[in-house]
Amino acid sequence: MKKILLAGESWMSYTTHVKGFDAFYTSAYETGEKYIKAAMEAGGFSFTFLPNHLATEEFPFEMEELKQYDMIILSDIGANTLLLPTPTFTNSVIMPNRCKLIRDYVLDGGALLMIGGYLTFSGVDAKGKWQDTAVQDVLPVTVLPTDDRMEHCEGVTPVTVAEHPILQGLGSWPRILGYNRTVIKEDATLLATVEDNPFIAVGEYGKGRSAAFTTDCAPHWAPPEFCEWEGYNTLFQNMAKWLMKEI
Repeated sequence: MKKILLAGESWMSYTTHVKGFDAFYTSAYETGEKYIKAAMEAGGFSFTFLPNHLATEEFPFEMEELKQYDMIILSDIGANTLLLPTPTFTNSVIMPNRCKLIRDYVLDGGALLMIGGYLTFSGVDAKGKWQDTAVQDVLPVTVLPTDDRMEHCEGVTPVTVAEHPILQGLGSWPRILGYNRTVIKEDATLLATVEDNPFIAVGEYGKGRSAAFTTDCAPHWAPPEFCEWEGYNTLFQNMAKWLMKEI
């Protein structure tokens, strides 16, 4: 059984409630892996979820450990989470660069999928920072150095621009509420666009393959009509199969 590792897709919220003279606080921990996890497991894949707060220390530091997985998904996780492990940030300990590790993993035959969000590609206030890492070398799109979010509360509809095994059996695209704006690379293949920007792009780098999916796999950019769309499972299963060279 092929193994997939998803890193990211989690967040914590701390809210201040002010009611006249009085104030109190609430906190929440939430995750967004529900839909993509269900899709991958329905496709017969083993799925491991590593939320952001654990990825800092638990995302693999060595190639042998990373190669236990046939595919890596980065979704709504900033590069700093991998570039600043606690020993480095707090005690200046030299550690392996996991962004370089991901690049080398792909070049040696691994599969990589980057999914859009507020902290992937460039993201909000350009804090995703993936454009400054070695991962950029094995992405099929160029990540912008500025805030790349394109917000569309009215909804926008992707457009298929090429025939490809990833797109088989999908039907019509539902609307999305936003995406990360990127630039297609010359050596990559553009499969679908949104407002003439890359929506799905794929590429082959060394012995491996990678894909960019520039919207989210869960709310808010992926509204219920997308997450509950009959083509959702097929799309992500097809991406996984193509990236891992099963189709």
